Amino acid sequence: MDSIKNRRTIRKYKSQDIPEDLLNGLLEDSFRASTMGNMQLYSVVVTRSNEMKSKLAPMHFNQPMVMGAPVVLTFCADFNRFSLWCKQRKAEPGYDNFLSFINALSDALLVTQNFCTLAEEAGLGICYLGTTIYNPEPIIDLLKLPKLVVPVATITVGYPDECPSQPDRLPLSGIIHNEVYSQYTPEDIDEIYAYKESLPENKHFIEVNKKETLAQIFTDIRYRKADNETMSSGLINVLKRQGFFE
Repeated sequence: MDSIKNRRTIRKYKSQDIPEDLLNGLLEDSFRASTMGNMQLYSVVVTRSNEMKSKLAPMHFNQPMVMGAPVVLTFCADFNRFSLWCKQRKAEPGYDNFLSFINALSDALLVTQNFCTLAEEAGLGICYLGTTIYNPEPIIDLLKLPKLVVPVATITVGYPDECPSQPDRLPLSGIIHNEVYSQYTPEDIDEIYAYKESLPENKHFIEVNKKETLAQIFTDIRYRKADNETMSSGLINVLKRQGFFE
């Protein structure tokens, strides 16, 4: 429990390698995650070589963690393996559709979170790279992912070489709904986001970017509508290419 409550994102790692038996043990344990129909609709590509990391880095906008971590893990939604098994056992798979992608995506993300928690309990640090679904096509090409396999999460992992402050989190009262979803009033929104808006670093972001509110940092700079639409279109094209979307 303490490891979860005290967790933080680690972007700087020691040069110390992660033993293969430790990494494989953590992955094996993470595979005990809940899974759709016990099908285990995921695969993990382990990247250790500097050559492959240097090729992966631009696909993650050259974030330094990719080259700095001893191991980079690409978690994939994978219906390929299960479909091949079906065909070899005289069963006709029907998993080339969007629902099947969502099932495999859910499986893969459950495993990803399991791994992150277990890795941190083992003294390792992790960084979740959301850039995987921003830029999946070149990752598919580099990692030679076949049809019905789509990368959905990338984790850099290693022994921490920093101890950054914890990022803020919204209060419990702002997230939990009892019995049914209760729509937020303007007063609720003010209360839920008051602490986040009061932080000096967030006030600094507003000032240096010449914005009026913290929300504008998200909508106008970090996660813009035009960027979201472009990447959405790219992701749909990838799902078509990989056989999940007509």
